[in-house]
Amino acid sequence: MSDIFTNLTYQALNQGKSYFAFAHKQLSSQLKNLVYPPAEQKIKPVPPELLLKVQTRLNQLLETDWKDAEGGVYPQSLLFDHPWSDFLRYYPLVWLDLPQVWERSTKKRYQEFSADIETDGYPSYYLQNFHHQTDGYLSDMSANLYDLQVEILFGGAADAMRRRILAPLKGGLKIFADVSPRQIRILDVACGTGRTLKMIRAALPQSSLFGCDLSPAYLRKANELLSQIPGELPQLMQANAEELPYLDNYFHGVTCVFMFHELPATARQRVIEAAFRVTKPGGIFIICDSIQKSDSKDLMPMMENFQELFHEPYYRHYITDDLGERLQKAGFENIETQVHFVSKYLIAHKPA
Repeated sequence: MSDIFTNLTYQALNQGKSYFAFAHKQLSSQLKNLVYPPAEQKIKPVPPELLLKVQTRLNQLLETDWKDAEGGVYPQSLLFDHPWSDFLRYYPLVWLDLPQVWERSTKKRYQEFSADIETDGYPSYYLQNFHHQTDGYLSDMSANLYDLQVEILFGGAADAMRRRILAPLKGGLKIFADVSPRQIRILDVACGTGRTLKMIRAALPQSSLFGCDLSPAYLRKANELLSQIPGELPQLMQANAEELPYLDNYFHGVTCVFMFHELPATARQRVIEAAFRVTKPGGIFIICDSIQKSDSKDLMPMMENFQELFHEPYYRHYITDDLGERLQKAGFENIETQVHFVSKYLIAHKPA
């Protein structure tokens, strides 16, 4: 009976988050149109039957999320791990920031940073206002608002999509059954605010966790989040994913969530090659990112609208890129592909 009640609570929570995200997007869109009357855009209408299909995919994602928790892949408490304190603190700031976002979007200012933001030393492709975010990924305010903005963008399903890496990660690590759990090392590339690392900690509480990201602001936010949970504090480092500053054959598992669509093609290949280098023979590398054209051609109108509505300069190429081929070129094998809701997963193994 308790599982039934927990499941109903989980469904109600996600339905509430979905309704809230929809209401936020509708209201903010209407206000933007009042302030900045819409110019001609290449936005394709989304037919009702496609919206119904997206809702079905969301329901399937949530069902899989529940079953993984019920099956012990991760504790059920993770299903309810929502940063409510950050929501209450930062949601008003999301609204206060929207006029800047609208103006930047309307005037097509895509590489705009505050005077106090240090931009030297970063690759040029990184110096973008992705999603029209104020200061891109380089300010504390951006780091504070990011998780909330992504949850709204995905209708409350961002964490459920992140958790889809946990089952294949745990499955892939079984090859190291003779290694002490405390000696299992896992790296999250482009760890951002640390939410994926927090989920990995819940699923693999004894493993040694590492995270790297280009943004010092996001690493500060990650450290704030991860220092609040039990267990060994993950080791965080500011680093370019193209040149991972770790020893060869060091990690039993490597993950990368929601980064590849924000990389140009050459950088994607270099990141994959860097991941291959630092992964142990027999180890596993998991990519989670947006679906691509080859996965769901019927969702192409939504993918095309995404690149029009949000500043994602590399997304158009990403949705036609063959990531499986790139993984094979780097040396990975036994590559499996999964699709959940609007996210895609590539699960690759380094030859033993």
